[in-house]
Amino acid sequence: MQLAKEIYGITEDFPTDERFGLISQLRRAAVSIPSNIAEGQARYSQREFLRFISNARGSLAEVETQLLLSMELGYVPESEMQKLNRRTAEVGRLLNGLYSAIQLRTENRELGTHSR
Repeated sequence: MQLAKEIYGITEDFPTDERFGLISQLRRAAVSIPSNIAEGQARYSQREFLRFISNARGSLAEVETQLLLSMELGYVPESEMQKLNRRTAEVGRLLNGLYSAIQLRTENRELGTHSR
């Protein structure tokens, strides 16, 4: 959610003609990350949860690509980009860790074992 808030903040300074372009794309992709996690967690199956975490990782890749383009176009200063890169890397690590934990728990359940 923090990444989404930061994306909203940084895109406030984008040119108004990007309102329906990069601003909209970036905001939708950023909001999609926590939304996919929430939706996946609310599902009845761990396999579905894994699919939604995977979708969140895809949205994170979109955000990273769109931020890079935004910097290339001069909309995001390099100093701000470094901060956003650290945030996206952190979100990526969290998503990967969550995915691995759910996957391990799912595999253990399927094998009939329990991990502590």
